[in-house]
Amino acid sequence: MKHNFGAGPGILPHEVLKQAAAAVVDFNGTGLSLLEISHRSPEFEAVLDEAVKLVKELFEVPEGYSVLFLQGGASTQFALAPYNLLPEGGKAAYLETGVWANKALKEAKFFGDVEVVATSKESNFTYIPTNYKIPEDAAYFHITSNNTIYGTQMHHFPKSPIPVVCDMSSDIFSRKVNVADFGLIYAGAQKNMGPAGVTLVIIKDDLLGKTGRKIPAMFNYQVQIEGGSMYNTPPCFAIYVSMLTLNWLKSKGGVAEIEKENDAKAKVLYQEIDRNPLFKAVAATEDRSHMNVCFVSENPEHEKPFLKLCDEKGIVGLKGHRSVGGFRASIYNALPITSVYVLIEAMQEFAEKNK
Repeated sequence: MKHNFGAGPGILPHEVLKQAAAAVVDFNGTGLSLLEISHRSPEFEAVLDEAVKLVKELFEVPEGYSVLFLQGGASTQFALAPYNLLPEGGKAAYLETGVWANKALKEAKFFGDVEVVATSKESNFTYIPTNYKIPEDAAYFHITSNNTIYGTQMHHFPKSPIPVVCDMSSDIFSRKVNVADFGLIYAGAQKNMGPAGVTLVIIKDDLLGKTGRKIPAMFNYQVQIEGGSMYNTPPCFAIYVSMLTLNWLKSKGGVAEIEKENDAKAKVLYQEIDRNPLFKAVAATEDRSHMNVCFVSENPEHEKPFLKLCDEKGIVGLKGHRSVGGFRASIYNALPITSVYVLIEAMQEFAEKNK
């Protein structure tokens, strides 16, 4: 058995993989593969409708918001958010908490002025800045809820006088959030929702159509809303697997229940990191991510032998990002707590051998 701690594409529920595999051969008894049916067929339209319905139900999306399944990854949304929300000659505000937040603000500069209200770059993004002021004259305030590379997470969202745009790529559906507190939420699917290839967008409708610029159809949220996420051929397979994963989440009791599981996984793993003399956590204690647990060896020479031990025990995807080094245990929704205990046992065994 493999214990998949990879940062993304991340682990998916085993039952979802089995259903998806069967659909590749014969989708819902049609005699056709999911990969070859028309996206305009009643069978696939039902899939897309169900996926949208599940997003609204699981996230309690209020009236006045639209749900889109788009292509291009969250990185495309770095540009589409300002393209659709930042007026000509306007300003946007950004909180810089990591690589992806930095890339997002760089894209926004193509469309207007960008004010970085705070940054933790000087500490290699080991904490989430606080005590900053959000400018009221900006069109929106952009934040990244969870920083996959650095293992930090916003456990409380700021009260903002302007619409909040949030990249939730690596913690979407991992905890309850109040969608009404945001103007735009976007997330690449490949952490908690499905495979790479589709991106979820939840947009407040009354924010659109105010930039004063012409926007090409494929990049225009309003056009995508009117087309029901099917202005062009959508990524059918990725949407189908996302629908299955959202159904799986619903069957487990929804977001509130998975949040309890995620909190429990994070708690026991951080407890071991803090207790074990061979390892130490990277992120500030109050900002530690419940999705991406980053830690390093007290002795750098222990890194390779520990990874070798993990490999022997079926633990995969643990090597940290080059920006941080060490180890990164991504404990997404589909990772069972039993896998976390396997990792903890490996850490304890390694410490015992290296007293």
